[in-house]
Amino acid sequence: MEFDRIAVFCGSRTGTDREHVALCEELALEMTDRGIDLVYGGGNVGLMGILADQVLMHGGKVYGVIPEKLMAVERGHTASTELYVVKTMHERKAKMAEMADAFIAIPGGIGTMEEIFEVFTWAYLGYHEKPCGILNYKGFYDPLIELLDKMGNEGYLSQDCRDMLCVAESAESMIEMISKPVAAALDERLLPGT
Repeated sequence: MEFDRIAVFCGSRTGTDREHVALCEELALEMTDRGIDLVYGGGNVGLMGILADQVLMHGGKVYGVIPEKLMAVERGHTASTELYVVKTMHERKAKMAEMADAFIAIPGGIGTMEEIFEVFTWAYLGYHEKPCGILNYKGFYDPLIELLDKMGNEGYLSQDCRDMLCVAESAESMIEMISKPVAAALDERLLPGT
């Protein structure tokens, strides 16, 4: 599967682990070496800003999407190739989903979780056929992966759904993984009661 743009969901803070900054540099280099541009939340703060800067520095294009309300808080990245200023978070996510060919979450907070799980749910329900992945750098997402496994073990998450979410530990392996064909979306045989 070939694609031109990946949406990356990540923190508007840098967090306490400085290696997450190195992850942004690694991911930016991996993307630009493959000719893949960045779609992201449009901010110039935290991991968001670092990733955007790195992609630009390595010659890639950056497409930011930011709500008006967050322009001051996240300091809209005006050096982006294109910066779309929208009215709401819903518009932001819809625009990013429209522009991207795949979705990756790297370390972040509740916004990152909400964004990756929304597009993952959309994929499972068949609203798009774009790969979704979690870059579990240095085990950051281990507790989340354990929770997904628990959901499966207790009957709330089918194996078909779980298999649609790619999990990798490095930028290179993440890009390789999401480059493979996406598992089939939900079909009516998997719906409860059928």
